[in-house]
Amino acid sequence: MSNKGKAVNKKVPLLTELRTKKEVYLMILPFSLAFIVFVVVPVLFSVVMSFTDYNVIQTPRFVGLNNYIDLFLNDDLFMKALQNTFIMAVIVGPVGYMLSFTMAWMLCELPDKLRVVMTVVLYGPSLSGNAYMIWTLIFSDDSTGYINAMLTSLGITDGAILWLHDAKYMMTIILLVQLWMSFGIGFLSFIAGLQGVDRSLQEAGMVDGITNRWQELWYIVLPSMKPVLLFGAIMAITGAFSISGSALTGFPSTGYATHSIVDHLSDYGTTRLEMGYASAIAVVLFVLMVGCNRLIQKVLRKVGT
Repeated sequence: MSNKGKAVNKKVPLLTELRTKKEVYLMILPFSLAFIVFVVVPVLFSVVMSFTDYNVIQTPRFVGLNNYIDLFLNDDLFMKALQNTFIMAVIVGPVGYMLSFTMAWMLCELPDKLRVVMTVVLYGPSLSGNAYMIWTLIFSDDSTGYINAMLTSLGITDGAILWLHDAKYMMTIILLVQLWMSFGIGFLSFIAGLQGVDRSLQEAGMVDGITNRWQELWYIVLPSMKPVLLFGAIMAITGAFSISGSALTGFPSTGYATHSIVDHLSDYGTTRLEMGYASAIAVVLFVLMVGCNRLIQKVLRKVGT
């Protein structure tokens, strides 16, 4: 069978690729080296250490799958942390993601100067290192806390409510604070992505039968910014699985009501210095993030279809 008239894709040898595009590879070399040293190597090292018993002082001792067996079969507190983390991730991840996109979509309809001001206002909490402090004051357990003082003055309660130490309220407060802080890098990327949508596509859509803003959003806007949506989803997943309740509710929290995988990892890694076991926890957290990322990619492929 003749191949005449057909494009033949020849695989370019690696050395030839490097020579012809050496300027490009030289430009990305510093970042690539930093990424390998500070991301790839620590991840691989953590995977290796998860099969050992290592207390920082003594030489690591290979224990096989014992850390993972203990983690899932003997560590009840880890299972509690896993449950809490899934609750936080399922609520904060999708809700924060949709809330960030909705607010970005609405802000793009505002005049330029007002949009900039509102963007700074919404993005500000994620930049504040002591953002939790204001919530500690608001939900302070004594009568000087803003919420307790307001409820007492209105005659709703007779005394202070232990907002940050009562298991009935702690998880709700953590979720509220995390949603408030969800307007981060993903939020900024949504604003940039929405502003980068080709207006001619929207005009063409109106000619082809797009009759309202929701159809325009689904069939034109979202498909045009799939890479931005994926980036925002990755940031949302990372943030949702990295939630730590100890900043507000202390460590350990009452009844471990807000104990997350990150708190469990911090306990074994920085307090108990059981680095092998902590590495196993980190590997499980990494696998959960990667699995959720793959699931989100499948969902985003259906956007606009």
